[in-house]
Amino acid sequence: MGVAYPELNPLNPLGGAVMQREELLRDGLLVALAQRYRDNPSRFLALSKPSLDSALMRAVVTDLRNKGQLEEQVCGVIRLTECGYKAFRNDPLPY
Repeated sequence: MGVAYPELNPLNPLGGAVMQREELLRDGLLVALAQRYRDNPSRFLALSKPSLDSALMRAVVTDLRNKGQLEEQVCGVIRLTECGYKAFRNDPLPY
């Protein structure tokens, strides 16, 4: 038997590494937002400057906003919607 190597996609030379990082960012953001939602559903969270500068984090925020799970008051000031909180509660994290 040989060593198994992950299949490389020429369009994404890092394989699944970027997707895995995006999922970790998404999950961490959802946990933080869900905790805030439980404490006060009307409260927004301001993302840090490094988070705002991250293309990956902006992609995560955009995806959640497009799904109706997140509301963005202004760029980087976000909170879960009721729909987003229900989706979070019904879709447990994989770990």
